[in-house]
Amino acid sequence: MHTASIDLQLDYEVTHPAHFLFNIEAAFDDGHRVVSERLSITPSVKVRTFFDERNGNRFVRLDAPKGQLSVNYNASVELVSHPTPLHLDEAPVTQVPDDVLRYLMPSRYCESDILSRAAQQQFGHLPHGLSRVRAIESWIHDSIYYLPGFSNSTTTAQEVFVQRAGVCRDFAHLGITFCRALNIPARLVVGYVYFEEPPQDFHAVFEAWLDNQWVVFDPTKMAPIDRLVRVGTGRDAKDVAFATIFGGVQMLRKELQVIEGDQLTDPPASAGPPALSLVML
Repeated sequence: MHTASIDLQLDYEVTHPAHFLFNIEAAFDDGHRVVSERLSITPSVKVRTFFDERNGNRFVRLDAPKGQLSVNYNASVELVSHPTPLHLDEAPVTQVPDDVLRYLMPSRYCESDILSRAAQQQFGHLPHGLSRVRAIESWIHDSIYYLPGFSNSTTTAQEVFVQRAGVCRDFAHLGITFCRALNIPARLVVGYVYFEEPPQDFHAVFEAWLDNQWVVFDPTKMAPIDRLVRVGTGRDAKDVAFATIFGGVQMLRKELQVIEGDQLTDPPASAGPPALSLVML
């Protein structure tokens, strides 16, 4: 059993009272089991949580007064590996389940309608199924240059395709876009994973719907996908932002540490005495 320890620290300067929506807790997912977790927020504020049953995402909402806001999340997680079969078929559109159909549609960052011709020219002639999505994954890895800081929060798949550079979420958006353009449902997954080269950060990959199951692909090939602790799942980055903020706020600090180990250990202590602690065992 593979294990991981996660410690995330977020610090903000709130210049005017603001409302926060966080998606930072490990999702309810059959790919891992949360052994222990702790969410600490300073100063003490009223917190409201809710759960997205469709994707397993967990959300925290709060109103923050003017001043500094600190959020710390740490967890110990056991990862469960599910080997991918060697062959999986694509489903005809008529057989795509109702709740999966939305992942065939163009979305804010994934303009599958605009890139349809490019996808057909590049991948339309390939045998359908798992091997075709693997070909998409490999093409993105070989053709798009991984360049931190090159793209921004508004960069779309079409721009990545033209500029041929981006970061993990851009790679994933392009994979989603190509799949949807080929009538393969696809969606974005964001989570925690250990990288050999720092700094640690959230990592984005994509899933494709093949043979009635979601299969994960990582065009960056930066980390083993079976070690990803899923946090958010959605149509694109708009659905899985780790923080959505309404109000005047400046981020002061974002630090993430993911430690892998053969045995679970106690999660790292929160920085400073927490004013609010939510503990789930």
